This record gives sequence, structure tokens and C-alpha cells, in this order.
Amino acid sequence: MDLRWLSAIIVGAGCPCLGYCIGSRRPAFIFLRAKVAKDDTLFGSGSKKNKSKEPFDVEKLADILDDFKMVNLSLSLSLSLSLSLCLLSECNVKFDDLFFSSCSSLFVCQFLQVLVVRNDLKMGKGKIAAQCSHATLGLYKKLLHRAPKALNRWEMCAQPKVVVKIESEEDMLILQERAKSLKLPTHVTIDAGRTQIAPNSRTVMAILGPVEVVDDVTGGLKLL
Repeated sequence: MDLRWLSAIIVGAGCPCLGYCIGSRRPAFIFLRAKVAKDDTLFGSGSKKNKSKEPFDVEKLADILDDFKMVNLSLSLSLSLSLSLCLLSECNVKFDDLFFSSCSSLFVCQFLQVLVVRNDLKMGKGKIAAQCSHATLGLYKKLLHRAPKALNRWEMCAQPKVVVKIESEEDMLILQERAKSLKLPTHVTIDAGRTQIAPNSRTVMAILGPVEVVDDVTGGLKLL
């Protein structure tokens, strides 16, 4: 094994580990306190008219993740290029295949929507589908003007959704308070009661935010 191969192995094994540590070990929370404090100052200095439509806190997380995304992109592209050039002279590998394979880790989903369905209502499959649609649309409309960057990040991840179940309205409300304490936006669908269930029943709650934060709220629930 000559020095060229040894260099390729060192670069290939060591540098992605460094990029992973920088990019995936909750980078958003490193500077979260300082960033949020700065944004709170900006949002708090306006008139009453401006205060009525303050952005959701999840938007601040999206801003921070955007800053780190560019750093991770530059680092990953540089590592991919150096490793590819090092290996191309020794291996019969197409550059495009190696390059895009190395960069695929950049697009790991960071934002997720979870739909929490009340299992105690015993809704039919069609009813559940309709109520989940109402919850998704309701949260989307909330975020459209008050957290557009967070919404855009979720859409860039192909709008991932997970549907879980909960056994009572009381448990759902407790879960909603937990989400609010973590600054996650929520939307609870309240049914009109025309079919299957009683009027004003809370049927589905939608939650959207960074995967790790949402998992702190809904990670213990079973899939529907």
C-alpha cells in the first residue's frame, strides 16, 4: 500500500467523522441561546401592531439551521472533492457516483410533522384520514406567515409525516402543553360532529419542528 492509498484512507475515514460531529450533533443548540436572545430583542422593540404577528419560535431554529447548513455544505463538498480526486487515479469509479454518494448525507431530514390521533374515539379509517388532513392544513396555514423558513425546511425534506395514537383527550392536551414548553407550534382539529363522533371533539393534533425536539414530545407514542 503506497502513500496515496494511505492518504485516501485517512481522509476518507477521518474527515467525514469530523463533518458528522460538526453537522449532526445538535448544531442548532450550540448558539441557540445567543441567537434567540438577539431575536427577542428585535421582536420586542416594535409597536403593538407588529407584536400581534410575531414569528413562532420554531422559525428561530430554522434560521440557525440555515447558517450551519452552509458551513456543512462547504465542508462536505471540500472533503468529497479531495477524496474523489485522490481515489480516481487508482479506482475505476465514476466521479459523479462517488461525488453524489458522498454528498447524500447533506440532505438528511431535519424537520418533521407528527400527527397525534385520538384512539379512544374509534374513528373509521376515512374519518382519521380526513381529520389528519384538517390538522396538517391547519398547522400549515399557521406557519405560512409566521414561520416560513421552518415550513420551507420541512417542505425541502419532502414534507415527512408520522402518525401516532393517544388514548384520551386529556393526554393529548398534556402533550400539547409539552410541545408548547419546547416552543413547538401545534394545531388541534376540532370536529363539527356531523359524522361518527360528538360535536366539538378534539380529534388530531399536528406538531412540527426539528426532528430531535419533536421526538422529545412524541417519541414515546406508538404508531397508529
